[in-house]
Amino acid sequence: MKNIVNLSDLSLEQIHHLIDEAIAFKNGKTVDYHQKKVVANLFFEPSTRTHYSFDMAAGNLGCRTQNFEASNSSLKKGETLYDTCKLFESIGCDALVIRHTDDYYYKQLEGIHIPILNAGDGKGNHPSQSLLDLMTIKEEFGHFEGLKVVIVGDILHSRVAHSNYDVMQRLGMQVYTSGPLEYKQDGYNYVDFDDVIEDMDVVMLLRVQHERHAGDEDFSKENYHRIYGLSLERYKRLKETAIIMHPAPINRDVEIKDELVESGKSRIFRQMHNGVFIRMAMIHEVLENE
Repeated sequence: MKNIVNLSDLSLEQIHHLIDEAIAFKNGKTVDYHQKKVVANLFFEPSTRTHYSFDMAAGNLGCRTQNFEASNSSLKKGETLYDTCKLFESIGCDALVIRHTDDYYYKQLEGIHIPILNAGDGKGNHPSQSLLDLMTIKEEFGHFEGLKVVIVGDILHSRVAHSNYDVMQRLGMQVYTSGPLEYKQDGYNYVDFDDVIEDMDVVMLLRVQHERHAGDEDFSKENYHRIYGLSLERYKRLKETAIIMHPAPINRDVEIKDELVESGKSRIFRQMHNGVFIRMAMIHEVLENE
């Protein structure tokens, strides 16, 4: 794996390898690059969990990091994404972690000769989030085959949904989607949340992207929670063994009732914890194969 930009490019064997490597890191495996490798974090849109867990992951592996600030860069002078990335390659960085607003931005970077790790591209892909989700599910159930998952929310604009829907199906999971009809993705097995909730092993909630509702007088947080959110009533209908997931940031009392965020079935903060180990596995994989 020279780059990890889209999980559809990876075989199931490679995906299992990354998950198993992350679990090994969580269980105490250590790798130390002795500050001889440099990972640059280039985030062209806001991020907290992904940015800082990649930064922590690199540090745990004994790498140095450089954290790019788009607002104080030559982008303001018209520099292209390619030339920005070429700069970090030229000054001696060994890998690039990139989040960008453009779908499939990495197709512009074929002339970059150091590994690229996709930290999210537009509405397209979010491989590290999908991998940490899969790691969390594997820890919980020990397998993927036959598990039932419903992803609830703005499917159309969610790179998390797009990455997970594909890879989960490839792994033998039964994947459903639900949420507002205007954000339904064609071909994505849409169902009514209330019709399936009692049969689901995993309920994955997506953030309501409030920026898309700016000025929309018809949008109400209360109505969204009532129709599509995980309420206390819906929580009581979940299977005893079911788990709740969310990529975060969380809009409490919108997609999930506040008191359920850290409930017994919630794995939301475990997902965040696992994100460090998955990103360690990703960085180590591309540096070892560089």
